[in-house]
Amino acid sequence: MKLTYLGTAAAEGWPGLFCQCDHCRRAREAGGRNLRTRSQALVDGQLLIDFPPDTYLHVLQHHLDLAAVTDCLITHDHSDHLYARDLAMRSGAFAHRTEKKGLNLYATRPACAKIEAVLSPFNEAEGPAICRPVKAFEPFTAGPYQVVPLQADHAPECEPVIYTISRAGRSLLYGHDTGYFPEATWQYLADEGRILNLVSLDCTALQLDWRRGHMGLAACAEVRQRLFDLGLADSQTRFVINHFSHNGGLIHDELVPVAAKLGFLVAYDGLTQPV
Repeated sequence: MKLTYLGTAAAEGWPGLFCQCDHCRRAREAGGRNLRTRSQALVDGQLLIDFPPDTYLHVLQHHLDLAAVTDCLITHDHSDHLYARDLAMRSGAFAHRTEKKGLNLYATRPACAKIEAVLSPFNEAEGPAICRPVKAFEPFTAGPYQVVPLQADHAPECEPVIYTISRAGRSLLYGHDTGYFPEATWQYLADEGRILNLVSLDCTALQLDWRRGHMGLAACAEVRQRLFDLGLADSQTRFVINHFSHNGGLIHDELVPVAAKLGFLVAYDGLTQPV
């Protein structure tokens, strides 16, 4: 497997859409990897993770054929992870597709409600997408992937989940958005006992000591250590931090050496990592 980060920012993007802070100014001036769009990822070019408002930009930037994508995991219904209105662009006059493949969206109840509100005007024959409800700790299959939604520490009204994704003996944990993992999630991971080959962690707060809702570097380091202590990571496990807010202060070029000392790679828009 391989994981490609299409976008790596929190909700406001980096630089922020309307922001004039010093962190956003420095990102604008530095350019390159310091510029971040809203978070989204792609596994093996075929399994999409989240559907933010920057999806169209990602299609252009990364030369994606979204018509060929048949499965999409949604972590929660916040608009930087689910911009449901654009799903209508897959139907009828908006999209002339040579391949009439359906798009399966896997999401918890609140996100499914937003998706279905957009899709309800379209008849089944047009088939822009199908929402398939998921619940934390109930595994399912998406194409060739075995997927487990895990409880996240984030806005509880969203019923947020993070995901483990496995294929052909390789596994990754995509941990966004979440604070320090709930104990139920730790217990499930420990009971499963699967070594994770890649772990992607929410580091929204960067230098700030956040542990609830989102994490900063300190909490990410604690998660990393606990995964080792539980035997869920080994010397070959890749740890990546992702989903950054300008409030955390460090632009990409400044963050890389700080993260390396803690054992982390730093995601940037377009980064691909083997699993």
